Amino acid sequence: MRAAFAKEITELTKRNEDLILLSGDIGNRMFDEFKNISPNRFYNCGIAEGSMMSVAAGLALSGLRPIVYTITPFTTLRCLEQIKIGAAYHDVPIIIVGTGSGLSYAELGATHHSLDDISIIRSIPNIKVLAPCDSNELVVFINEALNNNSPTYIRIGKKGEPIITKGIKTLGIGKANILLEGTKNLIIGIGPIISEALEACDYEKNKFNTCVASMGSIKPLDTKFLKKMSERNFEKWIILEEHSKIGGLSSAILEWKNDNQINTPKIIRLGVEDKFIHKLGKQNYIRKELGLDSSTIKKLLY
Repeated sequence: MRAAFAKEITELTKRNEDLILLSGDIGNRMFDEFKNISPNRFYNCGIAEGSMMSVAAGLALSGLRPIVYTITPFTTLRCLEQIKIGAAYHDVPIIIVGTGSGLSYAELGATHHSLDDISIIRSIPNIKVLAPCDSNELVVFINEALNNNSPTYIRIGKKGEPIITKGIKTLGIGKANILLEGTKNLIIGIGPIISEALEACDYEKNKFNTCVASMGSIKPLDTKFLKKMSERNFEKWIILEEHSKIGGLSSAILEWKNDNQINTPKIIRLGVEDKFIHKLGKQNYIRKELGLDSSTIKKLLY
């Protein structure tokens, strides 16, 4: 996804003279083409993320369109006050991109895990919170965010994520999309981890007769889609996210359900428990250890 991000903003800088890219000491070679085209609109701000976000706020208040990019924990928690006051309070059009979200950097330990970013950022007013499931959805989100005058946070994966929205023409901020149709169970997910659900369902055959959907957007939440799903006769809902169970997608859906007195079948939340992860290993290994992999999901569909 990060390669798709670099490619898209490079194309966008050709058409948008007000687009500015700020990087937190990451992806320098990845942005070589961007720098060749727009050498004066790329700023490597180093490992000073708070300052980077304040610079972005100043640029946005001056009428420019800054995009801030670095590893997820460092573009969210490390500069949280600057996001809250500089970006959200002033309601300026900054796009904040966190790469390597969830457990993408699982082998580097808790400092590089981002399992709380959705919970924290979505509690701040004025800011949209997005989690594209693949590069197609990411590209649509970036383009729509550039045409929006409020701050937007986009959490993306790292590299090698499969394209799972092929042929879907209704992608967009605040729009959920069905990736696989079925009538027995419903899996709702965000981010690249949805590929685990599709694998569990045996995508080509869908022998479990399961409907798999990508929310894509946590804030705003596609409540019209959720209402439609609540009117279908599913046996259970499974909410899948590479994030803490506290404050993420499942929390947002349960809040909506409670506030609107919506009846749904049993809801199973597949997310990370309220604890630090001390094991080290690749993303797939940690997903399996935490019960967020396709084999775990498959057991819930029988």
